[in-house]
Amino acid sequence: MKLEDIKKRAKDLGIRCTSLSKIDLIRTIQIYEGNYPCFATGNKTCERKDCCWRDDCLT
Repeated sequence: MKLEDIKKRAKDLGIRCTSLSKIDLIRTIQIYEGNYPCFATGNKTCERKDCCWRDDCLT
């Protein structure tokens, strides 16, 4: 997902993203959406097939 799309999603959730890295921003979004902040933590055996971050996370 492109950074501008991630920032838009964050803005829609009311998250200020001016000083966050892409990884931190995605993890913050995960928390706001009620999910575990696991993006890019190195877990290559993720079972969350429905996660919208999955493709970016596992590459």
